[in-house]
Amino acid sequence: MKFELSEDQALLRQSTRDFLTSEYPIEKSRAIIEQNRRGYEPAEWARLAEMGYLGLTLPPAVGGQGLGAIELAIVLEEVGRACMPGPYLDAVLAGVLLHAAGGQEALLKDLTAGNRLVTIARDDAPFSGTAAAATRVESGRIRGTKYFVPFAAQVDALLVTTPDALHLVDGPFTVTPMETLDGAQRFGRVTFDHAATRLGGLDLLDRVEQLAGIGAAATLLGIMSRSLETTLQYVQTRSAFQRPIGSFQALQHRLAEMLLKTESTRSAVYFAAWCYDTRDAETALACAAAKAYAGDASRLVCGESIQMHGGIGFTWELDLHIYFKRAKTLEQHYGSTEVQLERALQAAGY
Repeated sequence: MKFELSEDQALLRQSTRDFLTSEYPIEKSRAIIEQNRRGYEPAEWARLAEMGYLGLTLPPAVGGQGLGAIELAIVLEEVGRACMPGPYLDAVLAGVLLHAAGGQEALLKDLTAGNRLVTIARDDAPFSGTAAAATRVESGRIRGTKYFVPFAAQVDALLVTTPDALHLVDGPFTVTPMETLDGAQRFGRVTFDHAATRLGGLDLLDRVEQLAGIGAAATLLGIMSRSLETTLQYVQTRSAFQRPIGSFQALQHRLAEMLLKTESTRSAVYFAAWCYDTRDAETALACAAAKAYAGDASRLVCGESIQMHGGIGFTWELDLHIYFKRAKTLEQHYGSTEVQLERALQAAGY
C-alpha cells in the first residue's frame, strides 16, 4: 500500500516533533521516572491542552480538532520518538468513549481543556487468564476491583466496565500502585464502592479498542524509529579493528532486519488508521494485526539496539533502556499480542 501524508498532515508531524523536542526532552522524562510521583507535569499537560492535542479526535463543539485516526497516529508516533511520559493516549481514548456515549459535553470540554483527567478501567483480573470476580453494580453502586487502571491515582473520574455495561464513576478512589518496567507509565489497583452513571452497553468499547490498538502501535513505531536512528549513529562512530563497526556485514544484516520491522510496522499502523477513518470492512483485522505486529517488532528492534551498543547498552546512563521499557509496557497493554492475535482470528472468520 502506498501511503503519503497530505500537506496538512506533514505539517502536523513537523509541528508535533518541534513541540515535543522543546517541551519533552529525554532528560525531563528521566526526571519524571525517577522523581515525579504523578507520572507527568501539570504545566506540560496544560500545554498539550493549549496546543489542541487533548481534543485531537473530538469535535469542535467540545473544544476538539475534529481530526481522525491517521492524525492521531502521526501525533503518537512523535510521542513514541520523544518517549513522552503521561496519560496522553489514555485521555484521548476516554474522550472518544465519552463522545460515543453521548450527553457528556461539559465533561468533554473539561477534558480537552486539561481541567479534568478521565481514563478507562477495564481489567477485572490482575493477569491474563487469572480468575477474578467481575466488577458489578449493586443498588446503583459500582463494587469490585479493577487492575492496571492507567494513572488511577491522578484521575478525576473513571470509565468502568461491568459484564454488560459501561459506567462513569467520579473519584476520589482507593488506589494501590502497581509497578511495571516503565516508571513513567503509572497503573493502579482500584477498589470501588461508588455511585455510578450508566453510559451504555459494552458495544461502545468496540471502536475504542480498535483505536487503542492503532494508538499503541503508532507509539511503538515512534519508539522503534528513534531506537534505530540512535543505533545507526552509534555504529558509524564506534570503531573496532580500526574500522566503524557498522561496516561489519553481520551487523548490517541485523540493522536491515530492524529497518524491515520498523517500516513494516509503519505500513500496518497507517493502513489500520486509514481503515478506521473510512470504516473499511477490514478495520477490526487491520487494527489487531497492527498492534500484534508492532509488539513483536518493537521487542526485536529495541533489544537489538541495546545489544549493538555493547556493554554500555545495559547501563542506566544510556537512554535506550527507557525506550525498551516503554515498548515492553505497551506490548502488554491496550490488548496484548496474544489478545490481538485472537481478535485478528475472529475478524478473519476463524
